[in-house]
Amino acid sequence: MSTTEKMKAKAEQLLGKAVQKTAHAMGNKTNEAKGAALHARGKAREAKERGKDYLGH
Repeated sequence: MSTTEKMKAKAEQLLGKAVQKTAHAMGNKTNEAKGAALHARGKAREAKERGKDYLGH
C-alpha cells in the first residue's frame, strides 16, 4: 500500500469516527450518519489497497 493512500485511509477513518462521536454527543443523527459513512469509506479504501498489495499491483 502506498504511504499516501494509507495515510488517506487512516485520516478518513479517524475523521469519520470523530465526526460520528461528536454528533452523537450533540444528538445530531444526520451528522452522526455522515461520520459513520466517512469512517466506512476509509475502511473500504484501506481494504482496496490491501487487495492491490496482495495481487501485486
